[in-house]
Amino acid sequence: MAFEGLSEKLQGALRKMTGRGRLTEQAVKEGMREVRMALLEADVNYAVAKDFIRKVTERCVGADVLSSLTPSQQVIRIVNEEMTELMGSTNAKLNWSSSVPSIIMLCGLQGAGKTTMCAKLAGYLTKQGKKPMLAACDIYRPAAIKQLQVVGQQVNVPVFEKGTQDPVKTAKEAIEYARYYQRDVLIIDTAGRLHIDEELMDELLRIRDTVSPTEILLTVDAMTGQDAVNVAKAFDEKLNVTGVILTKLDGDTRGGAALSIKAVTGKPIKFSGIGEKLSDIEPFHPDRMASRILGMGDVLTLIDKAAEAFDEQEAGKFARKGLSNKLTLEDFLDQMQSMKKMGGLRSMISMLPGMSGKDIDVDDNAMKKPEAIIRSMTPKERKDPSILNASRRKRIAAGSGTTVQDVNTLIRQFEQAQQMMKRMMGAKGKKALRNMRFPGM
Repeated sequence: MAFEGLSEKLQGALRKMTGRGRLTEQAVKEGMREVRMALLEADVNYAVAKDFIRKVTERCVGADVLSSLTPSQQVIRIVNEEMTELMGSTNAKLNWSSSVPSIIMLCGLQGAGKTTMCAKLAGYLTKQGKKPMLAACDIYRPAAIKQLQVVGQQVNVPVFEKGTQDPVKTAKEAIEYARYYQRDVLIIDTAGRLHIDEELMDELLRIRDTVSPTEILLTVDAMTGQDAVNVAKAFDEKLNVTGVILTKLDGDTRGGAALSIKAVTGKPIKFSGIGEKLSDIEPFHPDRMASRILGMGDVLTLIDKAAEAFDEQEAGKFARKGLSNKLTLEDFLDQMQSMKKMGGLRSMISMLPGMSGKDIDVDDNAMKKPEAIIRSMTPKERKDPSILNASRRKRIAAGSGTTVQDVNTLIRQFEQAQQMMKRMMGAKGKKALRNMRFPGM
């Protein structure tokens, strides 16, 4: 899990420092030494870590104390604020051109996930009401164009390609194509290399100077730590990038890249890749990331994911069925699909306060068995489980690759959920649901 090691060590250092009843200057300095070691072990840039420790120490031993907070709360507040500032303070939004299309140029080294990120970004922008198009300008990596076409098709976004002709010419023609077909965003997938060289930079500069992109976003692998910061600095010096996208933030990320890039380059992290699915992209919020690292959870992102996953009309339908005690196994299946859209149980729990950075013993495959069982039922059986006799249950078990006992367990859990819902639907519960003003209620 991302930042797991850093989170544990930071939280441990803060507990030691604040668990003494009275916060002294000596206690602060001892605690900050441990915090500094945790940052350096996470591959945070040395100068960045040193400056961070200096600022936190000065504030902790200074007069910046709120009477409403205990010493321990005060230290955590200061560390949280300084860490948020380190990563950019606020979410840096994309800039848009006054003329169509707005051009977003993605660059980076091979292996950082740039081509996949082009499709992720296109899918994200589609949900925001934009009409993006992808341009294939990586003519060197085998199957790069084909890969972009495949992922573009998966997010239902067109891909402009001209084979192995000069990428600068392809980018220029893609702009005219986007204008003609009224695509308001053009995302250009450029070539990468295994390392930075003059040939790569020359081509990127020619594309930049020809198309004048609104955004130049550098894609870097968050798992490479300090190397990612060095790559970002080198690209920025040549291209003057406008922002960074961190990929693989769901992996065994130590945290060095996320905590160092903004301080070293001055350029904000705008998005992060949080999984392998094309929907696994989210805007980078420094304050929320700082809260995750410090074990304070990320409830706001959890709410955002819920709002995206749960359709308002479906939520109203579910609430009405709850009021009339008519929930079915089909509704159970719908709720499981919505939870999967939110990233699964492990991802959801990790965003709760106190759970970030911990080894969460949750099986994300736990929903596969009940999902298979429900999908093996007929529509009539899903709507009315009371008709499930022994022979039907045996057939469902065989069709889902499970046992009759598994089917019985699911039915029992469903009945228990129905009873719980019925108890909740007392006068107060009904009034509360009606006050939510779901569509059609």
